[in-house]
Amino acid sequence: MPDRDAPGPPPDRAPPHQAVLSRVLTGLLDDVQAHSGAVYVLDPGEKVLVMAAIAGLPRVFAAPWERVGLAAPIPVADAARERRLVWVGGEEEMAGRYPRIAVVLPYPFALAALPVATADTVYGAVYTTWPGSHPPDLSRHERERLAAACDRLAEYMEWAAGQGRPVLPESGVRPVEPPAGESRAAEAARMAARLPYGLCALDIDGRVEYANQAAADLLGVPVERLLGTPPWVTLPWLNDPMYEDRYRAALLSQRITSFVALHPPGDWLSFRLYPSTTGLSVRITRARATPRGGRPQRDAGEGPGRLVTISHVLSLASALTEAVGVRDVIDLVADEIMPAVGSRTLVMLGSSGGRLHVLGQRGYEDPSVVERFDGMPLSAHTPGVRALLTGVPGFYESRGQLERLYPVRYATPDGMAAWAYLPLIASGRAVGTCVLGYAEERAFTAEERAVLTSVGGLIAQALERARLYDAKHRLAHGLQEALLPHTLPDLPGLEVAARYLPATQGMDIGGDFYDLLPVGSAAAAVIGDVQGHNVTAAGLMGQVRTAVRAYTAVGQSPGRVMESTNRLLVDLAAERFASCIYLHLDTARGRALLARAGHPQPLLRDPDGRVRPLDLAGGPLLGIEADAVYPTTEVPLPPGSVLALYTDGLVEVSGVDLDESVAAVADRLAEVGGRPLEEVADSLVRHVQETQGRSDDVALLLLRPR
Repeated sequence: MPDRDAPGPPPDRAPPHQAVLSRVLTGLLDDVQAHSGAVYVLDPGEKVLVMAAIAGLPRVFAAPWERVGLAAPIPVADAARERRLVWVGGEEEMAGRYPRIAVVLPYPFALAALPVATADTVYGAVYTTWPGSHPPDLSRHERERLAAACDRLAEYMEWAAGQGRPVLPESGVRPVEPPAGESRAAEAARMAARLPYGLCALDIDGRVEYANQAAADLLGVPVERLLGTPPWVTLPWLNDPMYEDRYRAALLSQRITSFVALHPPGDWLSFRLYPSTTGLSVRITRARATPRGGRPQRDAGEGPGRLVTISHVLSLASALTEAVGVRDVIDLVADEIMPAVGSRTLVMLGSSGGRLHVLGQRGYEDPSVVERFDGMPLSAHTPGVRALLTGVPGFYESRGQLERLYPVRYATPDGMAAWAYLPLIASGRAVGTCVLGYAEERAFTAEERAVLTSVGGLIAQALERARLYDAKHRLAHGLQEALLPHTLPDLPGLEVAARYLPATQGMDIGGDFYDLLPVGSAAAAVIGDVQGHNVTAAGLMGQVRTAVRAYTAVGQSPGRVMESTNRLLVDLAAERFASCIYLHLDTARGRALLARAGHPQPLLRDPDGRVRPLDLAGGPLLGIEADAVYPTTEVPLPPGSVLALYTDGLVEVSGVDLDESVAAVADRLAEVGGRPLEEVADSLVRHVQETQGRSDDVALLLLRPR
């Protein structure tokens, strides 16, 4: 194929950048036998990948990802950000790794994404797709050809930048034109050769290029009306997402698909779609069996762009389900929605106390630009207040249009040229306003307004959940901070250190606890874990800790303290259990008395550096049996030894045997146990801090007699 070598600098005059991008893309698809692909160019000012060329699929398929933030969790962004090949071998893997794409395109296909980068600079990214019949792994040839094509493209972009004519994002995606000689007659001839019934040929964008008379008779319209438009535009009864979905599935999977549709008033037609990399051939026959019931008829005024609306809303809805707190919602809107809709700035306003408050912003380097919004009374004449109070979005296509309606001091000091003010209404209640700013004047189409209005509803629901979560989160952490000791007492003859790490999933609060208190010339220590990871668990933890302190204060032995606390939990009927270790430490005599209730065995590091788990006799978990007995074990603790008490979150690691995990902690304690206890504590919890998605809390208490 011509032009397979590096695009490089042209001999005399540089061809348009688009020609180079298209040539490399089509050559690459041919080399690796992929059926579709696209080239993205990085906009360094916005850290956004902008689709510059697409081949093999209609533009509407990629509409949600025409502009992609570098932080977005999709393959091309991962490839560019991490400068590596991203391979997704099929439908199931796509659903597991990139659910936002799988929601919009739930079809069997494989995908590879690669960065377009030199050693110093990332210029963009490329993706290619194959039908679902592709093997689960890329071949060596495919990897080499993909890498070579991206290297050629990066070299060209580097050369162009050196010539002062860098390859920059342009407005609008450029579809790669089909090879020369691809005429309607040629496509119709190929189709007619393989299908004997009512026949249609559709191009890659779904437009009818050819239809025979039998197809026109079955569809009930002249051939002339069919040509040049998608069938679901010409035929209102085909304007249904289900039928368009079959068309998308055929092109993406490159598999034959079919569906049955009702041609009013009562004729059922069967459509069978035969895909290729240049379009579709469609066989139309009368259905042999009539399905029960019918599909609802659509308004003939609905246009073909409705696929874009559905794709955007599905993709963004999927993204917003991942938001937990208000900050997450703002980050997701900025990283996912702003690139998708082409806005340059974002201000998220929340409503409370009769005023608007700035919850967050993106795109403004000077915070004072958005400070004027903060505390704005709901009686003010501003577009943000109007959108909130009326529930009607405001679209202002130019600065002049906005200034005619609102005072200049409120309307336009942010440097933008067009704005969308989206009311955020959740469960019938106004929760705020989302303001999107555009750098250039913009004529908002009806479709864009519908998309943005739908997006506003999704943001509102996510924001309402997030604000509720944040409120509960603050309450929970306030409760936990009040229940856990802020500092440990400085006791003579004893060095201590403690750590508490909440789980990184859920409410980040749980029932793990520890405490240290003086008992005459000795000391008492306790560590425990109440079942659950919520406010209820934290509240019960506080009751257990208070009970232990009370029973210690009246002079009970370790075994008696455990028995008394156990009866209290049984009497409370809390339906939650707790594990616990309690001890009295006599530093003068170098010994400790310990009682255990279903808790992991502590680790003891002897002064010579050897570490062993203590084999303590124990009773059941607290809160199960009212008459349970908790035996006491005496353990020597000479100066220089280290006793490590911990909860199971320290040693329970997904996919790792528990004994191996305990042994690993013991090895670390043996290695670092001679250092100051604060350093030892940091070393023991470091591997847990680095674990993402930790589902259990961690408490650690270290004791060293001096």
